[in-house]
Formats: sequence, C-alpha cells, structure tokens
Amino acid sequence: MTEYEFSAKTVEEAVETGLKTMGLEREQADITVLEEGKKGGFLSRGIPARVKISRKRTDGERAVEFLEGMFRLLDVSATTELEEDEEHTCINVVTPKSYALIGHRGEVLDALQVLAGAVANIGREEYKRVVVDCEKYREHREQTLRRLANKLAEKAVRLGRKVSLEPMTPYERRIIHATLADSTEVKTASEGKEPNRYIVVIPNNLKPGADRERRGGKPRYDKPNFRGERREGFEKKEGKGGYDKRRSDRGDRRRDDKPRAFGLPRSQRQPFFGTFLGNSNDVKKDEDNQD
Repeated sequence: MTEYEFSAKTVEEAVETGLKTMGLEREQADITVLEEGKKGGFLSRGIPARVKISRKRTDGERAVEFLEGMFRLLDVSATTELEEDEEHTCINVVTPKSYALIGHRGEVLDALQVLAGAVANIGREEYKRVVVDCEKYREHREQTLRRLANKLAEKAVRLGRKVSLEPMTPYERRIIHATLADSTEVKTASEGKEPNRYIVVIPNNLKPGADRERRGGKPRYDKPNFRGERREGFEKKEGKGGYDKRRSDRGDRRRDDKPRAFGLPRSQRQPFFGTFLGNSNDVKKDEDNQD
C-alpha cells in the first residue's frame, strides 16, 4: 500500500491537495493527520499542516493481503489474481506447490477461503461471498461431484434403495442438490449435523425395507474413490463397520476337490510314519511286559 504525504497551511487544504493529486474521492482514501499546523505570529514562525493519504483498499485487496501473509507463514511461494465486483470476490492462487494449498479434498483451500471471507467482510453490513481457488481446483471438483451425483442416482433407481454420500461441506452439498434438482426419478435430502452432515439420494421406486442402516443408527455411506466412484472389489458389511473383500474367482473355488486328511474315511487315510515321543513311564511298562 503506497502512502503519500502532503502539507499546506491547514489540514483541509492539505487533504484537498492530496486528493486532487492522487485523483481520488474522499471516500476512496485513508487520511491520517500528522500535524495540525499553527499560524505564525509577530515573533513566531507558523508550522504547516501535514497529512498522509493512501488509497483505501477494497474488500478483496484486504483479503489478498491476508492470504499473502498466510503463504509466507506456510513457506509456500504463490501469487494471487483478484477479480472483484459489487457482489462477488474471486481470488485465484497460482503456485508450484498446489497440493500444499489445496489439501485432501480441498480442506486447506476451504479453510483459507473461510478466513479470507471473514477478513473481507470486516465492517460490512451485508455479507459478501469470497471464493478462493487454486489451479482451477473448484471447477474440476464441481465436475467430479456432478458425475458422482448422476451415477449414484442411477444406482439408487436400479437397486430401489437410498444411497448415502460421505459428509461434505455446504458448498459441495449444494452442487449435489442442484445437479439432481430436476430429476424425475430421485430426490435428495441432507441429514446429520455439521461437520458430519451428508446427502441421501432417495429413489421414487424405493422398496420397503431397502433403506438399511448400520447398527447404532450410523448411515451406510457409498464411499467414492478419487474418481468419484465407489471402490471396486469391496462391499459394506451388514453388521459392524468395515469392508469385506469380495470373493474373486480364485476365492470362490471350493477346496473339496482336494483330499483333506480329516475329511477322508479311515479306510482311505494314508498310514502315518514318524517318530513317537511318548511318556517315559509308558516305555518302562513296555519293557517290563517284554521281560
């Protein structure tokens, strides 16, 4: 932030000179009075008034200044691009270490966005939404969530049961709701409490008793992987939490075709050859009988 100093006989004259020089209106400037000034007398010399004027920062610029300070604390080299209007403020972050600022599923980026929004709205009566993005992560994430919503809606209709997603942020839940809002086959609802609030996709052809839940009332989530799909090769347990690996072709093969020692009749068992380690008393009795 660049500040300029101006002086004149009075404070008002110094302010007017400064605003005219900088091409600013009074409401666009931050003005600091450095010296009130004094008139000179018969035996004294007057002191000029001095003021410091700088252009007032916008809400977005204050948020950018805050973020740049956070980047220094995180030891991440990054630059910012600000797009601002009366209703929205968008800050795009460009960095070679994008994962350090995005985090797992955007957790770090969401935290930075909440803090930047709080800084930008200081002194405002109406809240102004601030979006912090990095390397178009939010655009890619939105596309992934829309694909996930459509796929789980098809699954809910095919199985005739509710499908629960993992807990999401309010922003991500809004994307799911908006994607399926015009669907004629399913409807969506949010359940649970923050920060574990999640979305349930409910098909119109819901079968009675199909909305099963885990013991203890915990929801049965259909967990997506990094592609926004449920992990293949795993399915949910019906009792306690966890995953059971699906049986593959190798695992489905029965082992009854292989002879097992304890599964054969006595007549078909092979004789046993080996060393008998018995009780010493039994050996002594055998010797006595031989004698």
